[in-house]
Amino acid sequence: MEEIKGIIDFMVEVEKLKSVERQTKPVGLDRYENSAEHSWHVCLSALMLKDFANVQVDIVRVMKMLLIHDLGEIEAGDIIIYSSETDENKQLERSGIHKLFKLLPEASREEFGSLWDEFEEGESPDARFAKAIDRVPPLLHNIYGEGHSWKKHNISKEKVFAFNGERIAKGSNRLWQEVESRLNEAVESGVLK
Repeated sequence: MEEIKGIIDFMVEVEKLKSVERQTKPVGLDRYENSAEHSWHVCLSALMLKDFANVQVDIVRVMKMLLIHDLGEIEAGDIIIYSSETDENKQLERSGIHKLFKLLPEASREEFGSLWDEFEEGESPDARFAKAIDRVPPLLHNIYGEGHSWKKHNISKEKVFAFNGERIAKGSNRLWQEVESRLNEAVESGVLK
């Protein structure tokens, strides 16, 4: 009974991810996306794009990583990716993850903690693909949303290409080629400067 109580408590706590506002607006909407919506979107995207990974991936593990990778934002909030790679922010996310996972039975806590660490390290094929997929929706939000968050945060095309190109190509060269093509169109149309 204690295990199911912890899981239900965890389920209640992760509801808070729905209130974490992200830095981009979903395509066609005039409101900011929340982190729970992002988690759903990247999972569906990974499932659809799995055959384009550079190497074969375990899609269930990838989807688990994508479902839990932003749970630390319940504590840390969402910071635009081009500014969020700080030790302070990563520690805040790690602290939030540990608090959440303490609610779970030991086996789940260990599995999810290990998957979260693996995603953060980004070295395994599954993690490289998950990190690649994680970058795509925010780019599409900007490409098809007049570059709203790029403009708001003064993000240059050089930064967008350098940061995302490496990260996406590590997981899927073919995906990066398509996204790069769309980014180039955004530059040509003046959406990305």
